[in-house]
Amino acid sequence: MEENFEPCGVLVVDKPQGITSHDVVAKIRKLYHTRKVGHTGTLDPMATGVLVILIGRAAKAAEYLTVKKKSYRASLRLGITTDTEDVTGQILTKSDTLPACAEVIAVAKTFEGEILQTPPMYSALKVDGQKLVDLARKGIEIERKARPVTVHSVSCTPLENGDYALDVTCSAGTYIRTLCADIGKTLGCGGAMSALRRTHSGEFSLENAVTPAQLEAMSDAERIALLRPIESLFEDLSTVKLPAFYERLCRCGCEIYLKKLGTDLPVGTRVRLCDAAGSFFALGEVREYENGTAIKAIKYFNV
Repeated sequence: MEENFEPCGVLVVDKPQGITSHDVVAKIRKLYHTRKVGHTGTLDPMATGVLVILIGRAAKAAEYLTVKKKSYRASLRLGITTDTEDVTGQILTKSDTLPACAEVIAVAKTFEGEILQTPPMYSALKVDGQKLVDLARKGIEIERKARPVTVHSVSCTPLENGDYALDVTCSAGTYIRTLCADIGKTLGCGGAMSALRRTHSGEFSLENAVTPAQLEAMSDAERIALLRPIESLFEDLSTVKLPAFYERLCRCGCEIYLKKLGTDLPVGTRVRLCDAAGSFFALGEVREYENGTAIKAIKYFNV
């Protein structure tokens, strides 16, 4: 890799079990020879699957990413509760009386739609600047407010080992561990998550993912070739192409009035800003100004 070359783009990693998301970031920094690496959603050490990694200028996109759907395949173990809501934690209760399969499937289905979830203590969520997991490890439990999340779909099927497979598509911020615990609570026998694999995160899926081991076996050129363009993070947004004159104004921080572009978009709409040739260079937002509605760049990615 050339000395002054800065890699830039989006990498979809299939995180293996037993390491943290931060461990993956550290490995990517080494393999791509850059400190500018971030990710779009933590996976617990026991979890595997899609981890979207942002490299180089792409790391600047994290704060602007819209909330998207995520999909998981989880395993639910009934008859126990734990302090972590998964099987890695300390067992708090046990029950030998387990419900019939039909009842488990029916109860799991009732969790579809908008529901209230209380975030688990063993999570990276911050309250008053402190991660809940750090407090939990000190034996401290604090009150957490239940918050709305959306479970778009959930299907439940029995597994040979007595656990149940849950295929879940949900909003970002949904805790699958808590979903498992809540299903078990509703059934009256308790429940905990015994496995978790993220299959989709927004537009990215396991089909496009590469493992850290596969990356290590590649050359620098092969690793660079895997990077997707930054704009792939914003595929759900409309594209606005700017003629050369307006592109120059936009790059200088000026707002571009919609009437000049012959288009009409609601205030608050975010768009992909491209030059006349269609090359993405900034994320823009429609705002109201004294002289009318205009688009202004809110983050540049190609300057």
